[in-house]
Amino acid sequence: MGLIEVYADVWCPFAHVGLRSAVARRDTLARRDMVLQVRAWPLELVNGTPLDPMVTAGHVRDLRRQVAPDLFRHFDPEHFPRSSLSALALAAAAYRMEERTGEAVSLALRDALFEGGCDVSDPQVLAGLARAHGVDDPGDEDLETVYTQWHEGQSRGVRGSPHFFCGEAEALCPSLEISTDAGGHLDLRQNMGALEDFLARCFDESPPEDATGPEDPGGVRGGNGR
Repeated sequence: MGLIEVYADVWCPFAHVGLRSAVARRDTLARRDMVLQVRAWPLELVNGTPLDPMVTAGHVRDLRRQVAPDLFRHFDPEHFPRSSLSALALAAAAYRMEERTGEAVSLALRDALFEGGCDVSDPQVLAGLARAHGVDDPGDEDLETVYTQWHEGQSRGVRGSPHFFCGEAEALCPSLEISTDAGGHLDLRQNMGALEDFLARCFDESPPEDATGPEDPGGVRGGNGR
């Protein structure tokens, strides 16, 4: 099994698009032997303040209008989390169990927020996701992992959410080109070529597992918001 490391925050809408794009491309290429290890890049610590729900809602509108019309179906800024640290700790607890379980929970957290309109800082929401994936409630060691991964990301030069690493390859948000126009509005374009180039480098370094290998047990399907 090969790993693609991704530093990202749960409430970052760009990471939701980027992870979905990477998973879809990986599955199209039948490379389920490569697992996403989504590591914590807690923007409330990076930026020194939580994300603004209304600013994030604006980013969601831009993403839907320009590049991702099928995503963010039930996003609700009224249920935007107050913090992402507990959600990131749940993902860390899932990865302690097994890499594919960690990936599944990382994706499910983002689906709950951006596709289901759930507050993923709500203990009941997190407990439901933990039960659904057979994960124990996170403990102090999992929250400590969040801080450890943040500091590791700083030392590795992480520049935003999502930042992908695989061997010698790295790419910041490779499926999107993001710029700002003269009026301060986001100009977004898909860049699947950059994502494909990055994944090709990952796959070249990790030969596919035999087709008879184990199936995936999990059924995986620096600024505000970056």
